[in-house]
This record gives sequence, structure tokens and C-alpha cells, in this order.
Amino acid sequence: MKIYSMALLLFLQSTLLMADNLLGLPVLAVPGENPQTTEKVALGESLFNDKRLSQDGTISCASCHQDDKALTDGQKVAIGIKQQVGFRNAPTVVNAAFYSSLFVDGRAASLEQQALGPFLSPIEHGLKNHQQIVTIVKKDQKYREQFAKVFKQTEEDITLEQIAQAIASFERSLIAGNSPFDRYLFARDRQALTQSEARGMRLFRRKGNCANCHEISGKDALFMDNRFYNLGVGFDKVAPQFDDFVQALRAGDSPDSFPFSEAQRAELGRFNVTKIIADIGKFKTPTLRNIALTAPYLHNGSAATLEQVIEYYDKGGDKNPLLDPAIFPLHLTKQEKQDLVAFLNALTSEKYRQNNHVGKIK
Repeated sequence: MKIYSMALLLFLQSTLLMADNLLGLPVLAVPGENPQTTEKVALGESLFNDKRLSQDGTISCASCHQDDKALTDGQKVAIGIKQQVGFRNAPTVVNAAFYSSLFVDGRAASLEQQALGPFLSPIEHGLKNHQQIVTIVKKDQKYREQFAKVFKQTEEDITLEQIAQAIASFERSLIAGNSPFDRYLFARDRQALTQSEARGMRLFRRKGNCANCHEISGKDALFMDNRFYNLGVGFDKVAPQFDDFVQALRAGDSPDSFPFSEAQRAELGRFNVTKIIADIGKFKTPTLRNIALTAPYLHNGSAATLEQVIEYYDKGGDKNPLLDPAIFPLHLTKQEKQDLVAFLNALTSEKYRQNNHVGKIK
């Protein structure tokens, strides 16, 4: 009988667990300029959980992305330093490694770009400038040693780019597939879904028109398409001044000169990035993986339950001049709505079903 070393057994076990965890997900692309290493991921996790990287020492990345809520926070909108309230619901970081743009308006093109954004937000972490981030990190002897080891440099050579790379590497490790849905569709286990869940999947892909944006392919499913849509959510805040705003833009006025409040500007969505009129009110399609754990829903947290989300789509969203044509009344029956909710609950990864947490807030 062949005897394996404990190290080899642990390696084989971790490899098998990772393979299971990836069921239903595409191949992960890692940027060549920021390769994944165990040490870099560990460094990024420490930074992700470090509350010192905020103006008053009360907020870390993990404050809004908590492990027991599938890397969300359970709040309607994000809450930052001094209990300041933001305008948008904190999206999950799980599987963000597969996104082609980050933030609900798509203003960051990579995890590396996204990682630094919240630090300078006056509502979120509240730091004054990027140098302040580097200064805080350099004051910690353990960080200096970790950076020197990870990036093969002297302890004093820590850069902002390296901090972003470390956090991004940790976020890139937060991936989870292997839900009952994945085992049903991709592993061909026809016992993995209940009859109600299976009916819900068919509704999701056909009558419900959900898969139009929350995509499922023949070999994997991110349940999002990296695109932006106007669903009508939050448009009521800009609707009274919409015509005047568009007229001003067409006259050549700067968007910043229009008398919108901060709350109204937040509802302009993708427009804030592109300055294209047709993008007003558009927001990025969120993933539906682990959706049962990430309430409340929609970019402004206005839906408390999955049932409310389905009711919103069933009525055809909230009408506005730029409502996406893919949003229309669905006329779902009570049973169909129940089946859709059952299916959405079947998108929870096994690692979360077993309460196998991925990190902790310090």
C-alpha cells in the first residue's frame, strides 16, 4: 500500500475542494503583471480586513463585504466612517474576479483599479490621498516584512500599486460555484434540484426572460453579462428634471453644472462614466450567485426580498424614457413566482451552505 506524506494529502485534498468550488465557473484569467501567490493573497486579506485604512479606524473593506453574507453587508446602502450613509447597495465581491468592469457604474476596469477607490471616498474610508494609504501600511512592521517577501524588495519600497495588487489578488481568490444548480446542469445530477427549483430554472431561461442578462451558457454560468441596463430603479429621483437635463446636455452644458443633488447624481448610473445620454439610469447586471444571502437587492437596496424583486420585474419595472426594451410585464402566476424564488435559492454555493466562511472582520 502506497503511503503519502501529510503535505501531499493536504495538497490533493485542497485541489479537489478547489475543483468542486469551480463547478459552473469559467476559467479564471489572472493578469500577467499581477500573478497569484499564496503569500500575496494572504497579504491582500490582511489589508482587506484592516480598519486602520480609514480616517477614524472604524472601516475596512470587510465592513461592507462580510463573509457570512456572501461578501455583502446586509444594509440597504453602504455605511462608511462616522456612520455616513452612501447611495448604493454594496455588491458582493464573490466572483468579481470574472468581471470586465467593477462598481455598479463600471468606472473601474480591473480589480486592481477598484481596490483603491473606496479608500478616498469621503463617505466610505475617508482617507485624504493615496500617499496616506502607503504611509499607514509602511508604519506596520509585519506589513513591511510581508511586502518585502511578496514583491522581493527592501522593506521601504512599498508602493500604492503593490497595495492594490495585493488586495486584488485576495479578491481574485474569492470565487464560488458548485451550487445545486451547477450540479444539476453541469454535473448532470438530476437529483440536485427539487421539482420546484427545476421549474424555476426553466422559467428563468424562458418566460421570465431573466437569462437575457443573467447569462447561462452550455459550460458555465456567471449569472451576469458585464453589461448595463436601465430597469427604472431609482429613476424617479431624476425624472422631474430629466427633460431639462437632457436639453442642457444637448446645448453643450457640462453635466457637472446642472443643479442635481449628490443623491440624484448617483442615480445617473453609467452616464457618470460615459457622459452618453442613453446611459442615464443604467447600472451593471449583478451576479445572482449566492443571491439568497445578499439581501437587500437592486443597486439602491430598495427591494428587501427576492419576492419583491420578482414582483418588480413582473410588473415591467418603472416606466421612464430610457427603460430597456428587455423590461416588460411578465404576467407570472403565483406558482411561477414561487418556483423562481426556489431556483434563486438553489444558486447558493456549497461553501456557503456549509457556513464555511472565507474570512473575518478584524
